Amino acid sequence: MSTPVVQARGIVKRYGHVTAIDHSDFELRAGEVLAVIGDNGAGKSSIVKTICGATIPDEGELLIEGKPVKFSSPMQAREMGIEIVYQNLALSPALSIADNMFTGREIRKQGWQGKYLRMLDKPAMEKFARDKLTELGLMTVQSIKQPVETLSGGQRQGVAVARAAAFATKFIIMDEPTAALGVKESRKVLELIQDVRARGIPIILISHNMPHVFEVADRIHVHRLGRRLCTIDPKDYTMSDAVAFMTGAKEPPAKDAA
Repeated sequence: MSTPVVQARGIVKRYGHVTAIDHSDFELRAGEVLAVIGDNGAGKSSIVKTICGATIPDEGELLIEGKPVKFSSPMQAREMGIEIVYQNLALSPALSIADNMFTGREIRKQGWQGKYLRMLDKPAMEKFARDKLTELGLMTVQSIKQPVETLSGGQRQGVAVARAAAFATKFIIMDEPTAALGVKESRKVLELIQDVRARGIPIILISHNMPHVFEVADRIHVHRLGRRLCTIDPKDYTMSDAVAFMTGAKEPPAKDAA
C-alpha cells in the first residue's frame, strides 16, 4: 500500500482539564475523499485543525507523505500545499472574485513596478481566476471583477472551492461545505468535490449530512469521544450503521473495515 498523504499517530490535545483529542489516529490516502463524521463535541474538528496547523497538539506525531512535520500555524500548512474551505468560507465580500482568489498570494507586476512600487498584476490574476473557475465549470458569474457579495451562496462556495483547488498540491480540507446551501447549490458542490478528486487531489470532508457523505466518500472516518472509533467503507455499511457507530448505539467493526 502506498504511503498515506497525511497520517496522524497518537494525537493528544488538552484544554485545561478537557481532553479534546485522546490519542487519536488519522489517515488520508492518495486520490480519495475521506469523510469525517462524529457527534457534536466528538473532536472531529479538533483533529482536523491539528492537521492544518490551526491547533498545535500536546502529544503525537503528524506525517505528510511519510515525513514528520510540525506546523506552528496554518500558513505553514498552506505553504506545503494544504488548503482549507471553511464553513464560513473566509471570503471578503467587498473584494472581487479574483482578489479573493489571491488574498495573501497576490501576483506582482514584472520589473521595477512590482519590485519597488509593489504594483499588482491585475490582468494576470483575473486570467488565472477565470481559468480556474472555467476548469471547474463555475463561469456562470457575470464578471471575474464583481464583488463576492453579489454572488449566490452556491457561487461563493464555488469560489472558495476553486481557490483551494487552484493552490492545493497535497490535499484539501472542507468543513461542512453544504451546510448553508439549498438542494441545487449543494448538488453543485458535490460535483465540485468529485471534480477535484478526479484531478488527483485528495479531500478531507467534515460533514453531518449522511446522504452527501455516502454519495462522495471513498472511506468514512468515524470519530467518537476524542478519538477514531473506526474507518468504514460506505459500500459495506448503511447510513443507519454509521450513525449508530457515531452515537455509541452499535459496536464498531472488530477490525477497521477499510
